[in-house]
Amino acid sequence: MPAAADIQPKPAARLYFIDNIRVYLTILVLAHHMMITYAGTGMWYYNEGQQDGVTRMLGAWFCATNQAYFMGFFLLISAYFVPGSYDRKGARHFLKDRMVRLGIPLILFSWVINPVFVYAFFYQDIRMPFWQYFPGRYFHHSPVIGAGPLWFVEALLIFSFGYILWRLVSRPRPAGPAARPPFPGNGAVALFALLLGLAGFTVRLWHPVGWNFVPLNLQFPFFAQYVALFIVGLIAYRRNWLLDLPDKTGRFWLEIAVLLILLWLPLIVAGGALVDHTPFIGGLHWQALASALWESFLCLSMSIGLVYIFRRFFNSQGRLMKFLVPNAYTVYIIHAPVITLLAFSVRDVALHPLLKWAVLSMIAIPVCFALSALIRKLPYTDRVL
Repeated sequence: MPAAADIQPKPAARLYFIDNIRVYLTILVLAHHMMITYAGTGMWYYNEGQQDGVTRMLGAWFCATNQAYFMGFFLLISAYFVPGSYDRKGARHFLKDRMVRLGIPLILFSWVINPVFVYAFFYQDIRMPFWQYFPGRYFHHSPVIGAGPLWFVEALLIFSFGYILWRLVSRPRPAGPAARPPFPGNGAVALFALLLGLAGFTVRLWHPVGWNFVPLNLQFPFFAQYVALFIVGLIAYRRNWLLDLPDKTGRFWLEIAVLLILLWLPLIVAGGALVDHTPFIGGLHWQALASALWESFLCLSMSIGLVYIFRRFFNSQGRLMKFLVPNAYTVYIIHAPVITLLAFSVRDVALHPLLKWAVLSMIAIPVCFALSALIRKLPYTDRVL
């Protein structure tokens, strides 16, 4: 197996391991939302409830672990390609590209797909035509833009606007990665995780987990992480950190990630979450501080560990991955109504919630990718998707 230093593709080479991480994260998003349907914690279109304490615990463990890192890591990976794209296209064409690739799906989902889906799924028995329901009643309960999972696309678009403004007021940079300082040491990573956890804890003194800025569907309790990881992605491109990550560092933080995942259960038991979980979600409680620190350290350790794993072992693409990679973005956009309708269609099937989650996930994921492939065959979709 080649060492990290040997993986030095030309600037124009495709970084297969990053593409593969995107597919992994997209599939994890689907599995996460399916778990919320059957056993996890969080908000989703449709929930069947939980049967027992063990099921609730396992579902909450799965969802808490994912929530700690997967969207922040998604933003880091997305940001990694932003500086190079801006260098090649300039401000005007970069903005146009962002508006097409992010703005069009965001508007279509927020103002067409989601309203139609919610109207048909939740309000099919009301005596109100759609043209009255939307924009009247719909916007009393739904965000103006960024509905459902498309909050991520909205956030990425906002962060891209911020990057454009920063580039316009900052000194010009040369195209391509600049000088390459070494990857930060373990102490620097730990310090950053500590500061990130303290920032998250501070935000949650006023806005606990679950608080949502409804008009834009943005959950600010997590945004200290999201903003920080996006900035890290920008820096990682300039300093080539994803390629220069030492294997030893990757293995170390992967071990830390495993340890943190295993520590989740003792943490919530010691904090009394089995009786009352509210001290964990925010406020001036040691549980809220511990939760924020657990999230931040797990976020960074999983991000570093997954970069190491995928770069080391999954830095190529066979036929399956060549199909999955170009369809991942469309899958993310369409998956909410697809998996919700699939789950609702088998609501009368009697299975243990975790078994039902596993079976339906194995069905829903291929269905979403197959639908994506069909959608991407439509005229002009190649310019957006």
